[in-house]
Amino acid sequence: MSRPIHPAPLRRGTAAACAALLFVALASGTAAGADPAPSPSPTTTPSPTTPSAAGDTGLAGLDPRIREIMRKPDYRNAQWGLLQTDPDDGRVVHSLFPEQFFIPGSTAKLISVSGPWHTLGAGHRFVTPLYAVGERDGATLTGDLDLVAQGDLTMGGRTRPDGTVAYTDLDHTYANDFPGATLTPENPLAGIDLIARQVRDSGITRVDGDVIVDSRLFLPDPELVPTPTPLIINDNLIDLMTTPGDRPGADARLDWRPKVAPYQVTSAVKTVAAGKPAAVTVTATDGGTRIRLTGTIAAGSEPLLRTSPIGDPAAFGRIALIEALERAGVHVTADPSGANPVGRLPRDYDGRPRVAAYTSPPYAQYAKLILKVSHNLGANLGICLLAVTTKSNQCPAGFPVLAGFLDRAGVDREQAQLMDGRGGNPADRATPQVLVQMLAYWQRTPDARLFREALPILGVDGLLAENCRDCPARGKVFAKTGAAVGGDALNDRLAVGAITIAGYLDKGGGRFDTFYAGVNGASTPSADPTEVLTIANDLAMIAAYLQESS
Repeated sequence: MSRPIHPAPLRRGTAAACAALLFVALASGTAAGADPAPSPSPTTTPSPTTPSAAGDTGLAGLDPRIREIMRKPDYRNAQWGLLQTDPDDGRVVHSLFPEQFFIPGSTAKLISVSGPWHTLGAGHRFVTPLYAVGERDGATLTGDLDLVAQGDLTMGGRTRPDGTVAYTDLDHTYANDFPGATLTPENPLAGIDLIARQVRDSGITRVDGDVIVDSRLFLPDPELVPTPTPLIINDNLIDLMTTPGDRPGADARLDWRPKVAPYQVTSAVKTVAAGKPAAVTVTATDGGTRIRLTGTIAAGSEPLLRTSPIGDPAAFGRIALIEALERAGVHVTADPSGANPVGRLPRDYDGRPRVAAYTSPPYAQYAKLILKVSHNLGANLGICLLAVTTKSNQCPAGFPVLAGFLDRAGVDREQAQLMDGRGGNPADRATPQVLVQMLAYWQRTPDARLFREALPILGVDGLLAENCRDCPARGKVFAKTGAAVGGDALNDRLAVGAITIAGYLDKGGGRFDTFYAGVNGASTPSADPTEVLTIANDLAMIAAYLQESS
């Protein structure tokens, strides 16, 4: 997922590109015993006995239920790709167009997350320091406190007491796109609050100067959407939770987080009769600092989550830290509503006392978050972090680092085309073979299990939580999902550029086959976004049938 699927804009021809898709088992089907109604085999479907490309095995030998899915009328103009291998000996189990480019959607994250994981290390922790720049006289600092951003994805805002990173099956970053997104209970300002307490513990109670966020680690690159920034708090979003009033006609209740001045949020949302659809619109002005919600929410319905972007993450972080310092008992004389005064930053921090620091969970926890919920900002951030390893502040410098890693890993990178980390750029392409090679690489490393279990698990968690919950393959497919969906205004329907899935099949006895399944060029009968989920469920069921088949 990366951009909304809304019927009205699609009818006007505004494409909506999704780098991942919530796989909801609309049919709630089981992988065993399913008996789909027969449908005619389209002429464009590859012959079951004739390979259609070099290395293809065609459809011969596939579970009949998989063949039945691929032959649905919905896919008569589509192109299927499939690859399943036994990584122990490299044997190809099933293969269909393995070297053809497909739109990857968020299966591209298998590549973009692997690069930082390998380069930084699974145990890498981001340490965000706070320096005292000036002269200290007892409890008073005459000068500035400089927070040096290090590209920490969550700054403590998702960290559980046990040090793991919290996530929900449908992340708040998708709240404006899909119903059902929820929040983790952790405080988004936890890392900022911890730093403020450390300043007080260091003995500083007054700052006659300013607080500055040093964001020189890398320059935001607008080609990466969403655009990573060196300081990220709450995914650079304001969460807006609307709860219906007690009766129709009553004002809806609103809560929001993180509460940081000068952000102001107001609501004119009204409660309507039970059973009515929710229709809540968010508008933001003044650089995103004035947020207003309008519309309706049905009585008795679940709270509805929406988000609004933080326009200037560095300025937001500066204000958040000044407010946290005041709560901790440290008074700052600077105006908290002022700009982030980067002109006061020193050339470096040699000899400057470090008075506080926030240390992140290990990178493997961030990778798990990115893969489980298809976290687009985190995937793009990885490209910038790779650039930083070369001492460059230009995010595109991360791509050569990623290329070098793929070469060493034995992954044929010429079978992939990437312009971002999330798999949402229109130029992004990947063959089934390159993704399976990437998956096979991890099985040769000490982090094999850690990487596998960082993927969504069929019927258990992440974007596969609601699929196949009662089928034999439940808990035995570990896979990244992906999608790219746009509008077809000519036919008043959705153009499904791609729905993909790639990962591991637990075949028992310690054997985990690598696999890819994807379809390019499908269409939905209408512009109803839920019809895309039917295609997504078909892909999830194909993965289940592959796992079940001997």
